[in-house]
Amino acid sequence: MNTKLFNVSSSPHIRNKLTTGSVMFDVVLALLPATVFGVYRYGLRALLIIVTSILSAVVTEFIFDLIAKKKNTVADGSAVVTGLLLALSLPPTVPLFIPYLGSFFAILFVKCCFGGLGKNFMNPALAGRCFLLISFGGIMTDFAVDGMSGATPLAAMKAGEVINVADTYLGFAPSVIGGSALALIIGGLFLWLSGGITFEIPAACIVAFTAFMALFGGQGFDVPFLLAHLCGGGILMGAFFMATDPVTSPVTSSGQLMFGAVVGILAALFRTNGTAADSVSYAIILGNLLVPFIDKISVPKPTGYRGEDPKGKKTGFPKAALNLCIITLVAGLALSSVFMLTKDAIEEQQMAANAASYQEVCPDAESFSYDDTLTAAVEALGGEVYGEQYGRTYINEIVVGNAADGSVAGYVISATSSDGFEGNITVSVGISPDGTVNGISFTELNETAGMGMLCGEDAFKGQFSGVNTDAFILNKSGSSTADNEIDTVSGASTSSGAVVNAVNTALDFFAANVK
Repeated sequence: MNTKLFNVSSSPHIRNKLTTGSVMFDVVLALLPATVFGVYRYGLRALLIIVTSILSAVVTEFIFDLIAKKKNTVADGSAVVTGLLLALSLPPTVPLFIPYLGSFFAILFVKCCFGGLGKNFMNPALAGRCFLLISFGGIMTDFAVDGMSGATPLAAMKAGEVINVADTYLGFAPSVIGGSALALIIGGLFLWLSGGITFEIPAACIVAFTAFMALFGGQGFDVPFLLAHLCGGGILMGAFFMATDPVTSPVTSSGQLMFGAVVGILAALFRTNGTAADSVSYAIILGNLLVPFIDKISVPKPTGYRGEDPKGKKTGFPKAALNLCIITLVAGLALSSVFMLTKDAIEEQQMAANAASYQEVCPDAESFSYDDTLTAAVEALGGEVYGEQYGRTYINEIVVGNAADGSVAGYVISATSSDGFEGNITVSVGISPDGTVNGISFTELNETAGMGMLCGEDAFKGQFSGVNTDAFILNKSGSSTADNEIDTVSGASTSSGAVVNAVNTALDFFAANVK
């Protein structure tokens, strides 16, 4: 006789073939339309960003599990989803260290350090993106593509410009890699039909967001205006793929409706009153912090329940949620206060840095002024890339250097190249009235230390001084003999080339509008 005892719970017995791996596989499938279109739209660069982000997430989780002597969890696919989501929320022009750092932060500090999948209190991909926005704001908001500077449709709308809603919907407007609204809707519907998500959070988020924008967006129920906001700024990606994260969202249907509405309202509130058009990430993270409270008030009470647990303790507001909310509010207020207090000082320092840079490259000038005709010529460029032959370069402004006797001592042209190894390189080019380059000075140079940063040394900058030419030529082999040939910094040909292109852009503008 078998004397073994089995402890079997009472019916009903719930059985489901769903596993973490199968759910994550469905999410990857749902993201494929946006991924494929992003690679088609932005090319190999987008594919490299996606691969880098996924590899960084997977390797980080694998190494952490190895060091911590935990069961390896890479096979569940959650790290792949985190890396893919993060990559799709990045601009297609970011350097590759951006997706690497973002996924590393998301997996290590937001997921692994809190105990792994199921124990993180906010969406790792969103946390990684917010980390990148705070740490590398300039790079993360540069959407320059197809010869246009980095104005997204939402940024253009804030500036009062008219945008093409169809381009935004299809994904052809400047945006993140996974910015196609059509592809995201297709993926979201697939995820819903496959059972990966329920309709409550996406529906509540989109409806609440649209209603708030209609009531307080300033345009009323203008359909093109509302569609433009729905198709841009990450609201669809957030509603379908990030806010629905089962780990960081409420468990009940009523709680999910509340959570989705909170996210939608916060996203719309930040968009209408904040400085950043894309604020969905912050809205979802704040919503994540409220999930314990939402769960507490939305869980249905059993019949006869009188507000006390079986041990007689009264239920109340969850202290963990309250503490997190207080910490978040205090931190937000502190950061906002610091920003407001230092904003004017930062602008003054930037103006002083520009003035010092202008004086350096036009030393004979006693003062600097703007010429209305030349300023109009800069404005006529409309912020677009200045010619295809110089890569992604832009003219920022031109000032006139005035000598003590009132004559023109020279001109200073500020030009930017977005093709630097680590992002933008902005250079001030001093040019005498006859077209001779007096020298160059940098107001923005954030290249690799010991390599690209050497472009700021006199050994490289001095090659431009005293040369009268229509254009400079980058000599990668070194030992230049011609005056207009510039020897590249060893190991930093990308940075060197970006500087040469920026200077040539300034010379071309000078020749066309001054000389």
